[in-house]
Amino acid sequence: MSGFSAEKQVIKEFYEQLDCSETGAEHKVLSEYYSSNHIWRGFHPFDEIRGPQAVADTFWTPLRASLTQLQRRQDVFMAGANEMDDFSSVWVVSMGHLMGLFDTPWLGIAPTGKLAFLRYCEFNRVEDGKITETAMYFDVPHLMLQAGLQPFPPQTAAQLVQPGPMTHEGLMLDPQPPEEGEQTLAAINAMISDLGQWNSGLSLEDELRRTWCEDMLWWGPTGIGATYTIERYAKQHAGPFRASFTDRSKTKHLCRMAEGHFGGFFGWPNFTARPTGGFMGMPATDKPGEFRVIDIYRRAGDKLAENWIFIDLLHFWKQQGVDILGRMQQVPRT
Repeated sequence: MSGFSAEKQVIKEFYEQLDCSETGAEHKVLSEYYSSNHIWRGFHPFDEIRGPQAVADTFWTPLRASLTQLQRRQDVFMAGANEMDDFSSVWVVSMGHLMGLFDTPWLGIAPTGKLAFLRYCEFNRVEDGKITETAMYFDVPHLMLQAGLQPFPPQTAAQLVQPGPMTHEGLMLDPQPPEEGEQTLAAINAMISDLGQWNSGLSLEDELRRTWCEDMLWWGPTGIGATYTIERYAKQHAGPFRASFTDRSKTKHLCRMAEGHFGGFFGWPNFTARPTGGFMGMPATDKPGEFRVIDIYRRAGDKLAENWIFIDLLHFWKQQGVDILGRMQQVPRT
């Protein structure tokens, strides 16, 4: 196996060119690396964008004009064949933070003039040396908090700037043993099978123990937060989430892959569910909502040890009739 070296090299060169380009010249870089019919999927309010010029004008140029001196700080870099199309396509994944000086408004959020982080995870499909599809998911509410705003009521878990893997092995620039990636993908699939049932007959904690390490770390998005150990994860997220929703659809992913001890997936959306109990401190609406999610995992032994999660909560709540972003744009920073 090549270890996806050619595909990784495309993305490495793309990032190098994009990250050092002058603000306003992003379209030139994207036009060089994106296919002409490129599809870009991003969190609310960006949604689906087509073509390199539109992606540059709508997302990258405004972001880089706002977070000046933008620096990419990667924690995971990997590539793999996509299980969802019988391993026929190759995707390269980058996860970490985009860091800059928050100097001008972005999405109506007032700047601070201070250092700021935008959590991100990006899946890029590479074909014949070109990027043909992108899923770029990012935690806008986390940036809101850094700007002194409170987009959500107090969350069930902890709000943190999220670190990379405990093992510091996430940057896989060199090929990894294929059997390691196969084992990671098997662990992820076993977890998905359990997660999609919600009726295993076991206690939630015992169900989680089938596929998770006892000292698991779940790095959730702003509005839910991070939690540690099976017992606290069940108490602070999984239990409340299951109690809050019904009619969960089957899981649908556009990409699911793994390399080495890491793997992940994304959907558009991953699933839908109907809130019938309070969620994130807000009342139930009884309206079905979409969950656009990226999950990145680290495996230890035969179980999952860490999980970084990106959920488009702005999109979910907009479907419920609550415009979090619009509301925050009208609130002065204290």
